[in-house]
Amino acid sequence: MAQAAIAEGKYAQGFPSFGPERRGAPVMAFNRVSSTHPIRNRAGILEPDVVVVLDPSLVEIGNVTSGLKNGGIIIINTTKAIDSFSHLSEKWQVAVIDANRIAREELGVPIVNTTMLGALIKATGIIELESMNEPLKARFGRLAEKNLKALKRAFGETQVKELETVG
Repeated sequence: MAQAAIAEGKYAQGFPSFGPERRGAPVMAFNRVSSTHPIRNRAGILEPDVVVVLDPSLVEIGNVTSGLKNGGIIIINTTKAIDSFSHLSEKWQVAVIDANRIAREELGVPIVNTTMLGALIKATGIIELESMNEPLKARFGRLAEKNLKALKRAFGETQVKELETVG
């Protein structure tokens, strides 16, 4: 995503954060995007505007919203209906997508990274969907078309519930 944002003329950085966890343990990755100024901060993000949850079990057992700014966005890979997360929509905008299903159908494996990018783009509008074409082609080569199809399906199928305001 950072490459796509840069191609749009924005400033961006993306990096993973790995601890001493065992293989298969939850990891975090960070992206910063700015349309106005260079990004100099290289630290992890403690108060994100957006949280993307690839593993739906983490919503139940983990504190995935820790630090998420009020009014922020949480995007969840889940088979559950968006109304199942009404307790979250009091503080945050919620988006849901069954990324596992799309990844299995389009890629043949439940690897959801690209699919969740489609959901992220739909929920945030942070970049144009078409801006992912070249980065995905460079990253996946002959598998790019399948990944692009998964990305576009996720964009189309993501359900977004706006923040519920009382008043």
